[in-house]
Amino acid sequence: MRRRDFVRGIAGSTVAWPLAAHAQRPERVRRIGVLMASAADDSENQARMAAFLQSLAQSGWIDGRNVRIDTRWATTNADDLRRHAAELAALAPDVILAASGTSTVAPLLQATRTVPIVFVVVIDPVGAGFVASLARPGGNATGFLMFEYGLSGKWLEVLKQIAPGVKRVAVLRDPTIEASRLASHAAN
Repeated sequence: MRRRDFVRGIAGSTVAWPLAAHAQRPERVRRIGVLMASAADDSENQARMAAFLQSLAQSGWIDGRNVRIDTRWATTNADDLRRHAAELAALAPDVILAASGTSTVAPLLQATRTVPIVFVVVIDPVGAGFVASLARPGGNATGFLMFEYGLSGKWLEVLKQIAPGVKRVAVLRDPTIEASRLASHAAN
């Protein structure tokens, strides 16, 4: 090897070394807060949490490696929900998952209007004031609902198409369940 080639090789690696070191810096660890309105030993919600972690892992997000997940189990006690919502908001995560329906979203929105909140299984996010509309939620909350109650009226339309001779329809519902009340109101 000629001396000149050797010096070029050393000089080139000296210049490239800081770039390689920069490229190997670990990425910022993202933080996800999760608020569950159930006991920590609830098997159904443990299974949901396991599915959530598995889906994150399939997308390359591994708890403890490139994401940190802070979970709070609060049962359905309103004071516990508010306290845990405030704790999660104070951690300033990148996003908070309101994982157990309507009861977790309101305390989270009281605790923060800046941290993004993703809710699942919410009955009526527009009626509850969580979002401005389904098309444009606005604010810091968005998510998934069970079904859109406007479909209730469509069910009657489909029934009329299937059985055009039907003149009256009866609907059985439980008035103590909010979803039941909203669905029958939307069908009227």
